[in-house]
Amino acid sequence: MCGIIGFMSRTKRMISGEKIAIALDSLKERGNGQGSGYVGYGIYPKYADKYAIHVFLDNTRDYDKIREKVQDTLQLYGYVLKDEEIPTEEGIINKDYISWRFFYEFDEKYRNSEEDKMVDIVMDINDKIDGAFVFSSGKNLGVFKAAAWPNEVAEYFKIDKYKGYMWLSHARYPTNTRGWWGGAHPFNLLNWSVVHNGEITSYGTNKRYVESFGYKCKLLTDTEVVAYLFDLLVRKHKVPVEYAVSALAPRFWDEIDNLPEEERKIHEAIRITYGSAMMNGPFGIIVGTHEGMVFMNGDVEQGNAMLGLTDRIKLRPLIAAEKDDLVFVSSEEAAIRKICPELDRVWMPDAGRMVIARIEK
Repeated sequence: MCGIIGFMSRTKRMISGEKIAIALDSLKERGNGQGSGYVGYGIYPKYADKYAIHVFLDNTRDYDKIREKVQDTLQLYGYVLKDEEIPTEEGIINKDYISWRFFYEFDEKYRNSEEDKMVDIVMDINDKIDGAFVFSSGKNLGVFKAAAWPNEVAEYFKIDKYKGYMWLSHARYPTNTRGWWGGAHPFNLLNWSVVHNGEITSYGTNKRYVESFGYKCKLLTDTEVVAYLFDLLVRKHKVPVEYAVSALAPRFWDEIDNLPEEERKIHEAIRITYGSAMMNGPFGIIVGTHEGMVFMNGDVEQGNAMLGLTDRIKLRPLIAAEKDDLVFVSSEEAAIRKICPELDRVWMPDAGRMVIARIEK
């Protein structure tokens, strides 16, 4: 189950969030109303070079005291330029959590390591401040999610008021974990955002692996670990994204054996080095990616990109399409055609192979 759809303008054309809300609502039968969410890239141009930190505050308790603890943590390392409750439409959904945002910059002494420090801050808040969960922590992007239907979440957070050049979205059908606000997708860390259809059956192994590097999985669902794996391999270890995907959804050994010698040695090394990062189970995943991402040919991505990938035998569907400067990835073609009826190209990516849309240089 679960419905996923994302699209990106390769020319950074700004598009209303209304489009992604319409598309996701057409996939609502893939969910059960226990979780939906959106992430938009480019939505905070006024604070484009600042961190936009979205935090859930438990509304059944004194959330002002919880917010003060979050702010005190942030002020240990930098400055809160502005904070406010994220604007919402009252009466749409049961308000279990207050959604708060902080626009934030680091003190000068942390500038050279600010991404590592932001990861530390997110992990500390999620682990140590009871009643607070950071669910968005990148620059010039924002995640909006709740335990509700797609149209309800879109109306509640006024998604149509935001404009972005890339949008990802998810309608959740919880299976092994309960439906709650923090368990809704997208999952985000820095500029990485992940929506996922399926199940990560290797979650225990993957969780122990990322936690050995300081990440802390506190949001009670398997998809959280996917965002941390991308951050670890691509940002921290500087693994080219094509090889990072090969680590997460690796080729079978018989395929590797038949590769040219140089390529074979690389994929063998990846499987041996990152065996605990390999994700088992059925999955279709869309990822919004980080600036500075490295590619096999040595290119360094200066703008965000969008990835789509499946497990290596494609037990969950994934469709890709193009129209002019737009690239779409979704669990169903119907959702794409709902907002873009006439397409230039539609294709089904092969199992375990990546689709990537990059900003035009």
